[in-house]
Amino acid sequence: REKMSDEEILVCAVRLGKNSCLYFEGLECDAFCKDKILYRVLRNVNSQLLVVRPDLNVAAFEDMTDQEMKSGNGMLFSIHCYNSTTPGAGTPVAFSVQVEDKSYYMCCEEECGKTIIQFKEGEVPEKFPGESNVIFFKKTFTSFSSRAFKFEYSLEQGMFLAFEEEGSLRKLILKKLSREDEVDETMKIS
Repeated sequence: REKMSDEEILVCAVRLGKNSCLYFEGLECDAFCKDKILYRVLRNVNSQLLVVRPDLNVAAFEDMTDQEMKSGNGMLFSIHCYNSTTPGAGTPVAFSVQVEDKSYYMCCEEECGKTIIQFKEGEVPEKFPGESNVIFFKKTFTSFSSRAFKFEYSLEQGMFLAFEEEGSLRKLILKKLSREDEVDETMKIS
């Protein structure tokens, strides 16, 4: 028995195979288990803060005064970090935010053939058995930019959180990179 993340996992060798390989039973693969929570405001390349407004069904980057920032309402995100069996993909994270007395979590949904960002009322789960529309992989934005990140949607490789100008709003969206080595400033979040 090995103790991992406050839960015991019993692993039993089942048989000895060819080339002296052991085969195991009872292993859990591709599961995300909560590790820690970070509390942060999220800024875009223009130093605007991400603000969630569930009453308007929108999340957008906005200019904020210091006085407006003090309220933290819809701006202070809980970044739920998870352990993963695939560390090369980046750190698995989920986002939630408090707006007034309610908690909302970020997820992606299909709507009219397009994947969109939504904030649903409720709490982020403690554990995911596998794939989830709530998980993003946190990656450094560039190799020389350790304080800026990009967040790749776990269910669609190459699809990242970004902002798009829509009238006077810089709305939070999912955006596809055309090439893996492409640098797109709209995906830069610090």
